[in-house]
Amino acid sequence: MYKSIIRPVLFCLSAETIHHIVATILRFARAIGLLPLLRSIFSYKHPSLEREVFGVKFPNPVGLAAGFDKNGDLYREMSALGFGFVEVGTVTPKPQPGNPKPRIFRLRKDNALINRMGFPNKGLENMVRNLRKRKGNMVIGVNLGKNTLTTNEEAPADYLKLFRSLYEYADYFVVNVSCPNVKDITKLQNPDNLNAILEGLFEFRRGQNHYRPILLKISPDLSFQHIDSIIQILIDTPLDGLVATNTTTSREGLTTDSQTVEKIGNGGLSGAPITNRAVEVISYIHKKTEGRYPIIGVGGIMTPEDAQRMLEAGASLVQLYTGFIYEGPAFAKKICKRLKQTEEPEKQN
Repeated sequence: MYKSIIRPVLFCLSAETIHHIVATILRFARAIGLLPLLRSIFSYKHPSLEREVFGVKFPNPVGLAAGFDKNGDLYREMSALGFGFVEVGTVTPKPQPGNPKPRIFRLRKDNALINRMGFPNKGLENMVRNLRKRKGNMVIGVNLGKNTLTTNEEAPADYLKLFRSLYEYADYFVVNVSCPNVKDITKLQNPDNLNAILEGLFEFRRGQNHYRPILLKISPDLSFQHIDSIIQILIDTPLDGLVATNTTTSREGLTTDSQTVEKIGNGGLSGAPITNRAVEVISYIHKKTEGRYPIIGVGGIMTPEDAQRMLEAGASLVQLYTGFIYEGPAFAKKICKRLKQTEEPEKQN
């Protein structure tokens, strides 16, 4: 019903308008006590789906990627839709409006989105207020970014401020230096810049009573040589894992006509066109590290089979965003059911 009736109606509106409508409906559902009902409809639990990754226990391996719940005010609602974990953000120290609208575009023929949001969010203080309200055992990750006006030389201070202030409220953290929609931020993926950011986080963590995993989110546009340099950082430092991958600046292989794509302009492409590249990057990292480090696979999961491919390629967990938009609120449940079905024959053998 979602794809045949609801989605066509929703897709008549702009992507950001739909997001605000859906968010309002979900908040209203929580306010009138409907989250248990949503959980009973959209969640799927089974012991075979449970995972322990970088010391954190997950009820299932299917998470919501950063970008949907930018301000940490929807994690309870999204957890009720069957996600095993929710990654909030990207959060920056100061509130910022992001890039000018329109800034999200659908490529329906390609089952894809192009966005150039630019980290719009209400800032650190708002995120702290929202995560303080957290109850229960849901798993929350926080995606960290720098303010647009912060220079790359000053970026380590932004990441450290976020990490220190949010440390007690999250189960893990992701350092986002790979978003193509913030000027020059991808230059922070260079080893020297990365080490400058990460060392401050490691030093602060060493003085804490509780251990919070730190992961790095990388771009699908990196060369394998550049990925090798990041793998070396993974080996040489206390970094706990990688998130692969972010959106891409590539426009290769699209069905949508080139004039439409050119009219849209810059932005990160997500959805079906990047599935193969994301799987390729995950497989490469997994093989190069002999599976010693956790990988959260994200990018182009549009079917339950895509999620299975990522896990088989070496991902420990997977995340959805564009697939959730195109497939609807039952998508996480469909993936979980598929993963259980594929695991049962293996156990019988």
